[in-house]
Amino acid sequence: MGPVTPPVEVPTVEELGWFPVDDNAAANIARRVAVDCAKRLGFTEERAGEVAIVASELAGNLHRHADAGALSVRCLRAGTGGGVELVAVDTGPGMADLVFSGVDGTSTAGTLGIGLGAVRRLSSHSGGYSLPGRGTVLTAQLWQDRVYRAVPVVGGLTRPITGESACGDRYAARRVDGAMLLIVADGLGHGALAAAASGACVDAFLASPLESPGAIVEHLHRVVSYTRGAAVSVARVEHDTVRFAGLGNVAGTVATPDGARRGMVSLPGIVGHQSRVVREFSYDLPPGAVVVLHSDGVSDRWTLRDYPGLSRQDPLLIAGTLLRDVGVRRDDACVAVVRP
Repeated sequence: MGPVTPPVEVPTVEELGWFPVDDNAAANIARRVAVDCAKRLGFTEERAGEVAIVASELAGNLHRHADAGALSVRCLRAGTGGGVELVAVDTGPGMADLVFSGVDGTSTAGTLGIGLGAVRRLSSHSGGYSLPGRGTVLTAQLWQDRVYRAVPVVGGLTRPITGESACGDRYAARRVDGAMLLIVADGLGHGALAAAASGACVDAFLASPLESPGAIVEHLHRVVSYTRGAAVSVARVEHDTVRFAGLGNVAGTVATPDGARRGMVSLPGIVGHQSRVVREFSYDLPPGAVVVLHSDGVSDRWTLRDYPGLSRQDPLLIAGTLLRDVGVRRDDACVAVVRP
């Protein structure tokens, strides 16, 4: 992992697409998209070449070893800096010892076994979570100056419904004082108009100086009425408390490693169109708990008890694992996670 410096802000995320990796041609497409992103951000030729290596290694690993493998390519921006983020998800055989599997020379398929070692060396930050027989999620961030600029307590992932390129679900986060504010917006329907509605909610959330979830939801209800509307939930997460407000069916959950879950109350309504009342609720955060917000494209039938050690991982790994296992293929899907 590269050097870590205190981040100025939570990076904004531009989703560039999910690429099912079932042959070499698909792997090449994912690699080209990642490299194009790096060049657009002003990466040097050398650093863009390293992006190509990491994308090729992750895609190649999916092609050789995985079942139903897919690679997400994302563009990150934080201040004047830019980064490329890659998330590889599969339901393959998994790895009993992910750390050992990332050591150069280690292979489960008779190859040289240098792939995951190269990913780790070239990335500003990388991570992984795997269970034997359940599959693997691997992440890599490559920033132009190699400095890890992300905020390691928050992460999320979206995926459009099959057949659409635009996802109607969005998430975003921003820091206020010692707290993290997180939003998930699910635009009504699918496709470009749903994406426009959720995007308007996220843009207004990021631009607003408001710090209370209830006040933020009320503000969004007033300013996005020109869109088709969205279900929205907002959480303010501090070290032992979460404040929550929502309209519509974006679920909020406080989850602990032992499998305990507490759902947070979101009221009926559509932000921008239908709202009788907005109420804010407060919940305790037990030690080791995480806060998970997800759209209705993700089933509510999950528990961290089924994933030993996952709650201690990077929130992006938590989001990727849940999206893989309980994301509904017939709908847009979004999972966002804060670990206090």
